[in-house]
Amino acid sequence: MSGLQRLAETVEERKSADPESSWTAKLLAKGPEKCAEKFGEEAIEAIIEAVKGDRDKLIAEAADTLYHLLVMLAARGVTLAEVEHELDRREGRSGIEEKASRK
Repeated sequence: MSGLQRLAETVEERKSADPESSWTAKLLAKGPEKCAEKFGEEAIEAIIEAVKGDRDKLIAEAADTLYHLLVMLAARGVTLAEVEHELDRREGRSGIEEKASRK
């Protein structure tokens, strides 16, 4: 099991945790919109570090972004397995072809 899968399981478990003792539970208790907002903030921070070129800060921000993506997905009842399934479905197709098929 990958670290990302373990993290997704932990996020799922924290749905039922006390928001006073779990940051994940606290975020989830604020609703999907707040989870999406927090994901957006973290994604922007990752972009800033990518532009600046600080590799270590980019790694840290990317980790924060992945965590908040999983929280946002959990807030809407979407699992990592479902996202992985979609990636598997797209495997072997060119990005240009895949994007054109969405129209």
